This record gives sequence, structure tokens and C-alpha cells, in this order.
Amino acid sequence: MDDMTQTISVPHLGTSTVGYRFGKPYNPALPTLVLTNSFTTSVDLYRPQFADESLSDITNLLAIEPYGHGETRATYDQFTYWDTAIANLQVLDALQIPEAFVLGTSQGGWIAARMAMLSPKRIKGIIPLGTSMDHESAQSRELGCWDGIEFCTPSIDALAGSVGDDWVVQDEFVDAVLQAGLGDSVSAEDRDFWLAAYRKHYTGDAGRHRLRVSTINLRDRDGLHARLDGIRCPVLWMHGTADAVYSVRNAERTIPLFVNSVGAELMVVEGGQHFLSASDPDAVNAATTEFIARWR
Repeated sequence: MDDMTQTISVPHLGTSTVGYRFGKPYNPALPTLVLTNSFTTSVDLYRPQFADESLSDITNLLAIEPYGHGETRATYDQFTYWDTAIANLQVLDALQIPEAFVLGTSQGGWIAARMAMLSPKRIKGIIPLGTSMDHESAQSRELGCWDGIEFCTPSIDALAGSVGDDWVVQDEFVDAVLQAGLGDSVSAEDRDFWLAAYRKHYTGDAGRHRLRVSTINLRDRDGLHARLDGIRCPVLWMHGTADAVYSVRNAERTIPLFVNSVGAELMVVEGGQHFLSASDPDAVNAATTEFIARWR
């Protein structure tokens, strides 16, 4: 697991400690790319991006862990995706970074969108990967997306009761997330890596609670379709054809809703999985490098 994660204090939710990682020491001469991770993962999701010298040479890579994930903790027990978007902007304040691009995988995509809505002058562009801007709607299922209610509800119910200090997230939960995110491409080494990461982050009653609220947020989130006209920055939405969670058709239906973006485009990645930054890092990193060079 990543031993380079740091924490920083921000005022949101009664004061929060937010987990983050830089790829290299911050260079104010370079643009910054915020990386926001997928459901129940951590900054470790972006190991392929941190390892790409061509990407890290042209931008400051800054992964920030959402509420309920990794090392991020809040004084208040409840949180939503809007709270994470606010906290991420406060992390930029605390690190004295005046503006940034944002790349987000799955839930990270709608966190990126929220950041752009909340601070349109500060967010220079967003790169949503394998995401949706809808709530878990009947329309999204008609367009070939998963049934997030069916996926999440059993875990929400199972995690409702308090547990002892010796509780740890079940392997079956981790396997289900990896299957949804990466399909059958998960190696034994990667599975072992993520099992260890989940066991570190989701233990005891506090870990159970963070996991449950994170799952509630995924199932019960508000949709953004009516708010997408508030995004003015450029948008590069990348979506894999093998995404088992959200469909290319759903992305195609949504991209025209960015009516006030200075440039919104959809890039389809053949064979790409849901956790596209992990399954197809070469495609993602190359497109991200070009996007930042074009819009910086």
C-alpha cells in the first residue's frame, strides 16, 4: 500500500483531516491535476498515473481521498459528495494552489463535476472517467447501466449494526467492487494488494460506519443533469466499452447537457473497464496530457 499519503486539516464538517498524495514535490510553475478516486478505493488507485513520467512531468499530480475513504476523516459523522467537493477545494486552499484540473474515476467523475460547479473560476477542466451524472434512475438502467440500488442495498443493510474493534470488511465486498470496476482482469497480486488496503481502511465500528455511509452516498446520490449548465470549463469524458457499471450510451446521452462548457467531448476507449484509469492507463494518461496542454 501507498506509504506516501499525507493528511491536511480543512475546516469543513467541523474540521476534517483529508488524505492526499502528491506524485512529486509541488511545482508552482506547472498546472495541477487533482485525482479523485472511485468507490471505497484510495489514492492507490492512481498508481499508474504516478508512475507515468510523461504525465507527471507536465503537471502536479495530487490525489485527494473523499470522505469515507482512505485516511480522510471528519468531526461530523455524515457526509455527501458535495461535502467532498467542498473539502477538495479547501485542500487546494490549504496547499496554496490557485487553480486545478480534476480527473475523477467513477464517483470521482461526479465529484469533479461538483467541484467545477462550486468553483467555476478555479477549475480549469474536468476529466470524468467511467462515470454518470445521473442518480440511480430507471432511465440509466434503460440505457444499459447497472442497478446500483440492487448492488448497494444488501451492504447498507448488513452494515447497519454496530460491531466490535475486531471487525474488518469482508473479502466478498472487496471482490464485488473489483469485479464491477475491473472485470476479470484483476490479477492475484492486485487482489491481494486491494484486500490489504481495504482491511487497513475499513476496520472496527468507525470503519463500518464510513463504509456504510459511502455506500449510501453511492446509492442515494442526487443527480446532476439539471445542474450541468453550471459547468463552464472544458470537459473530456472518457468511457470504456467494457464498463460493467455505466454504459457508453448513458455517456452519449449526457455529454450534450454540458451546454455552457467551452468544449465538452466524449472519448470512447475500446475494451476499457469501469475503473478506466487503472484498466487503461496508457489511453487515459495520453489523453489527459493532451487535454491539459490544450487548455492550460
